[in-house]
Amino acid sequence: MSSMSLALFAVLVATPAAAQTVDTRIARVLTAAPIVDGHNDLAWELRDAQGGKVEATDLTRDTDKLPHPLQTDIARLRRGHVGAQFWSVWIPADTAGPRAVEMTLEEIDIVRRFVAANPTAFALATTAADIRRIEQVGRIASLIGVEGGHQIDGRLSVLRQYKALGVAYMTLTHGKSLEWADSSTDDPRTNGRAGGLNAFGKQVVAEMNRLGMIVDVSHVADTTMRDALAVSKAPVMASHSGARAITDAPRNIPDDLLAAIGRNGGVAMVNFYPAFLSNAWRAWDKLRTDYAKSIGVPADIYGPRSPAPLATWDAAHPEPQATARDVADHIDHIVAVAGHDHVGIGGDYDGINGTGPAGMKGVDGYPLVFAELARRGWNDADLAKLSSGNILRVMERVEAVATSLAAQPPIDATAR
Repeated sequence: MSSMSLALFAVLVATPAAAQTVDTRIARVLTAAPIVDGHNDLAWELRDAQGGKVEATDLTRDTDKLPHPLQTDIARLRRGHVGAQFWSVWIPADTAGPRAVEMTLEEIDIVRRFVAANPTAFALATTAADIRRIEQVGRIASLIGVEGGHQIDGRLSVLRQYKALGVAYMTLTHGKSLEWADSSTDDPRTNGRAGGLNAFGKQVVAEMNRLGMIVDVSHVADTTMRDALAVSKAPVMASHSGARAITDAPRNIPDDLLAAIGRNGGVAMVNFYPAFLSNAWRAWDKLRTDYAKSIGVPADIYGPRSPAPLATWDAAHPEPQATARDVADHIDHIVAVAGHDHVGIGGDYDGINGTGPAGMKGVDGYPLVFAELARRGWNDADLAKLSSGNILRVMERVEAVATSLAAQPPIDATAR
């Protein structure tokens, strides 16, 4: 019996009979249609928390046991039934100019290095066909996403070079507004108070369509998302977002724009970060942040590494636990608004401060969400759309649009 079969046997033995059918069914669905996850920040964590020791960080071991734990490793990706991962090459939103480009190149290098260091587990991919081919030989397809338009330094030439290096998508903004695109978590800078995309921002979207890069609308202001949907000839993705009607966070997407993503043919990929899943967690975190500010300690450190006074506060104010049910609520809401063809998974692991939902603190937790949806009556075909079918369709359509635009010359423009 293989190690995978032994593991599945152990799960079945340990699981009550009533749950075995669901667990077995989810294992079958996700074996046939492995998860394509839209967003993971492992590259930054290798740079920051692991001191840039890419090859020295053994991803074949349980990285939750490292002095600075990670939420991702190969064994947990396998247990989570992840067949393809978009690895984010995030840099801080306040990094600007040529240094933003340099840091992005360094992040791309980190992804390429950990993929190369684990050739039996990972293989680089840029297309939907690549994902299918790589999954068929038992490896995890590894794609790259740039997480913020500040990373091109206002130059389409840089965007084109990222594409040449294998970047599959770019998020139009991160946490700060740009001269050409506004963020959901900053004041508008474009078009006066109106916000959105300016003329150059619309050229960025057009050039991404021409190149075959997916336009990612996570993190952007509602005005920016609305403009991007109006301009883009190809489907867009929200690589790691939730439904604002369920959790009132600016980063989440309101119903009118979820419906517009559906009409565009795009996909909203649900984030597992409790800050975007749970209103109770957001209220707790505000109280925690206010207290941290009052005593002059950082608020963005959670768990065992929290400053001692904050750890004492945490003990007296237990953290509300998000759960797989919360994730499923966001997914179900997106389906109700946009349809089963327009929802996906974008866990945001290794970008989650603290832990993920209960029982899902790492990338092995995805099956819990699928089991919850199965108990709510989802059929196998719709579960497979959620796991991978929808994002693969979006990728294929983005590729087709690029083919149709291949005769057009590069757009010659800068933000300045």
